[in-house]
Amino acid sequence: MKPPGKKSPEQLRSHHWYGTDGLRSFSHRARTRQLGYLPEEHLGKPVVAILNTWSDINPCHVHLRDRAQAVKRGVWQAGGFPLEFPVSTLSETFQKPTPMLYRNLLAMETEELLRSYPVDGAVLMGGCDKSTPALLMGAASAGLPAVFVPAGPMLPGHWRGETLGSGTDMWKYWDDRRAGVIGDCEMQELESGLARSPGHCMTMGTASTLTAAAEALGVTVPGASSIPAVDSGHDRMAAKAGMTIVELVHKGRKLSDVLTAEAFQDAVTTVLGLGGSTNAVIHLIAMARRAGVELTLDDFDRVARTVPVLANVRPGGRTYLMEDFHFAGGLPGFLSRIPDLLRLERPTVCHDTLREQIAGARVHDDDVIRPRGNPVAPEGGVAVLRGNLCPDGAVIKHIAAAPHLLRHTGPAVVFDDYRQMQRTIDDPALDITADSVLVLRNAGPKGGPGMPEYGMLPLPEHLLKQGVRDMVRISDARMSGTSYGTCVLHIAPESYVGGPLALVRTGDLITLDVENRTLRLEVDDAELARRRARWTPPPVRHERGYGALYHDQITQADTGCDFEFLARPGAVRDPYAG
Repeated sequence: MKPPGKKSPEQLRSHHWYGTDGLRSFSHRARTRQLGYLPEEHLGKPVVAILNTWSDINPCHVHLRDRAQAVKRGVWQAGGFPLEFPVSTLSETFQKPTPMLYRNLLAMETEELLRSYPVDGAVLMGGCDKSTPALLMGAASAGLPAVFVPAGPMLPGHWRGETLGSGTDMWKYWDDRRAGVIGDCEMQELESGLARSPGHCMTMGTASTLTAAAEALGVTVPGASSIPAVDSGHDRMAAKAGMTIVELVHKGRKLSDVLTAEAFQDAVTTVLGLGGSTNAVIHLIAMARRAGVELTLDDFDRVARTVPVLANVRPGGRTYLMEDFHFAGGLPGFLSRIPDLLRLERPTVCHDTLREQIAGARVHDDDVIRPRGNPVAPEGGVAVLRGNLCPDGAVIKHIAAAPHLLRHTGPAVVFDDYRQMQRTIDDPALDITADSVLVLRNAGPKGGPGMPEYGMLPLPEHLLKQGVRDMVRISDARMSGTSYGTCVLHIAPESYVGGPLALVRTGDLITLDVENRTLRLEVDDAELARRRARWTPPPVRHERGYGALYHDQITQADTGCDFEFLARPGAVRDPYAG
């Protein structure tokens, strides 16, 4: 008789590969012996896939090869059988034109690996920006139990007595260099001080935002998202994740049981209360659609008006970094400040309710994680804009913008693509002033392609030398979560497919009004109709391969930039051993 709370061998999905009396099972058992395993090591035990995004060119994940051993230790301890699978690495620093182009490729790989191999559950190891949503999107579509192991933030940077945040301070000091404030010697020192250890950016950039969202969704070990990558607690967390997945397999708690509509609403609340990255808007919408949950831009804007920003972490905050956030209480401490805004009765991978998960959580530093009465900002850090320039929406991280620009009208200076902008931004003939509105188009999902992080357009050198450090910038691109400034992003539909951004001309007046959530091109409808009649689409970016598939299937920013054929509902047959 099987022990209480445990599945019998016949109830495991992997039994269809290993446990039947047939030629295929004979072959599977023989080949597993070929791998060096004894039958008693794996037969009748939950088989756990460890999907590892480690690689030599991903500094955010370079330590995950070691962490996989801790996951295996936990799986063995709990009575499971771990198998490590190398999957695509999405290195934010090195992959061009952007790893966003390949997020859906990793999601497909994750889904198909989990479906096609003899596994009962999965541990997903990622953290660098696009890897978190990709792994969770694929695992949600595969329909198995899963636990996510965040890569963890790197150690704080240091330079000449200053604490540095990657890459927020990279943008800051690069502008200082262009303005002539610092020189090459200082920049060489900064190169050595900015990123001191394995792990993702230690600001509240996209990586930290999305791993916090994963924890808020309930798919990690409690407190996992902020543990520094090189802390011994990270090793212990990985082992706990290995133990947890075996328990989930026996409970029969699938990822779909955790990724509920209530969980996504709490993730949105968390992202906005952290002052998190605008990229989370796209990724959470895509993840929700994979889980069969309807999540829209309007949900973000509605929640933003109800939740204050409590995390004083750069770039939305002005002072601290992720290690400070972790020791101030981490996400459990943060969530303990907003229980009335959460759905506390939903399950997580470790507890039957979120209420149990955050019971006893405390905040140890009120300046890092602020009390409700002393917020960093009175409402969530991202605003959703509408108007004739963005009929399907746009976003702005207004807590990282210059306050005087949040209501602004200025003449457009239009760049048709990123390379043109790079070549000409400092050209005096453009007559760019601090009141100008810099406009970049053809940088969206299809136009980029892949919607690169071009949205924090550089300021002209002559304005930097005058002390100007922010301007209104508008694009159909994204920007790094570590970036800052008055940057309107994700304009939908994008210019490449004929969205209104394609019709803007240099000199047109554009009005941004964050308080009223509007973005307007001050050109009458008749003139816009004449321009549209003369507009012709740009050439196709990819004519073959994965890029062609991407071009044909990618959706717009407001619906998550997923592939249409992956986002739509529909049954997929589990192959088992046939």
